Amino acid sequence: MLRFLVFRILGAIPLLFLLSVVTFAIIQAPPGDYGDTIRSMLINQGGVPAPQAEAQAEIYRQANGLNDPIIMQYFRWITGIVTRFDFGHSFFYNKPVGTVVMERLPATIALALVCHILASLLGIGLGIVAATRQYSWVDTLLGIVSFLGMTIPRFLLAIIILYLLVFKLNVSEVGMFFSARYGGAPWSWDKFVNLVQHVWPVVFIATFGGLAYNMRVMRANLLDVLNSQYVETARAKGLPESAVIMKHAVPNALHPLVAYQGVVLPYMLTGEIEVAIVFGLATVGPAIVGSMGVGDVYVTATFMLVLATTLIIGNIISDLLLVALDPRVRLGGKAE
Repeated sequence: MLRFLVFRILGAIPLLFLLSVVTFAIIQAPPGDYGDTIRSMLINQGGVPAPQAEAQAEIYRQANGLNDPIIMQYFRWITGIVTRFDFGHSFFYNKPVGTVVMERLPATIALALVCHILASLLGIGLGIVAATRQYSWVDTLLGIVSFLGMTIPRFLLAIIILYLLVFKLNVSEVGMFFSARYGGAPWSWDKFVNLVQHVWPVVFIATFGGLAYNMRVMRANLLDVLNSQYVETARAKGLPESAVIMKHAVPNALHPLVAYQGVVLPYMLTGEIEVAIVFGLATVGPAIVGSMGVGDVYVTATFMLVLATTLIIGNIISDLLLVALDPRVRLGGKAE
């Protein structure tokens, strides 16, 4: 197991390097940089004449290396990460990129993990219910729910819920984690309830799509396993139907879902990002969109690198879970 982890981590290093190169190149591809943002702000907000605004923007470019070739900017950024764990300086936020990431990433990962746990538990549970009641009204109802969850775009569902909350229910505290009175207060049960009241739309929408996928896959796999010979043998031995399903059929039907965990964390992160952009929460999503809009390249590149890292970590975790679920699965073709 340890040998497997070491090789996977070592193999992830060149992959991350390649992803960082591609990401940085794509971000830099559109014309313009943060100097253009400064020029626009000086002209539109400060009333500065265009020639003077352009001169100020050029001074900023020279001071921050924005006129350097893209290759030089990339190696300056990646060298800082490798040697000093320094992700650069944010032009827009005027603070280290690492600080910007740590202000938003924990809340994003926490929301994504909550959505993932709920989607997995509810999806697997409802999939078992649907498979054991095949062609009943319960199976039909759950099939409709899963179809809607996989077809309705998350951003569209977020817009609909936002419209209902703001224009129909007159909810004013949208786009924040807490009410004003709980902003700097210590954690308590009331503060936790207030947090749930503010983030439930994000959790619901991001969970809905993952729940639908888990439910459909679990139902299909379990129906296939229930027709297997060893399941029929277990029934012939007189085992209760609940024991046949939960002890023999369900563990084997879980294999594809466990393998899916390799991509589910990035999926939940992107789902949270989409919904958070609509609701304006202070998470990774609005930061990525905002930084791309103003040319804050180091913030965008760092966030994209973090998302790529979650994909690699998720794949490693899924391999480990497969071994824990079924000891017959051997990593590297050798007994552990």
